[in-house]
Amino acid sequence: METLKPDTSLVSYCGLYCGSCRSHKKGKCPGCHGNTKAAWCKVRSCCMENSFLSCADCTFFENAADCKKINNFIGKIFAFVFKSDRLGSLELIREIGHDEFAKRMAEKGTMTIGK
Repeated sequence: METLKPDTSLVSYCGLYCGSCRSHKKGKCPGCHGNTKAAWCKVRSCCMENSFLSCADCTFFENAADCKKINNFIGKIFAFVFKSDRLGSLELIREIGHDEFAKRMAEKGTMTIGK
């Protein structure tokens, strides 16, 4: 398995780790923070407007599950199809920080903690 270098700038606003994404590895996507084509993303827009590195930094909701931007129908389908837990990832980021999260995801070679 390829060894990934942890990079905090590759922790997406919604709690994914872009450094482990196939599109990012192939150079097809710069990651969430650098992806200007992702202007449609309400989560990204909210975090950028409020200077949050991710939803884990949000001061409006103690629990990310209470936010309808991150916890919506499309997000639930995404979680089901990809067996991912973005809300769990955000909780983990709150507990251990962005640096340690990036390190763990890079070591595992995964974009999110699994369900």
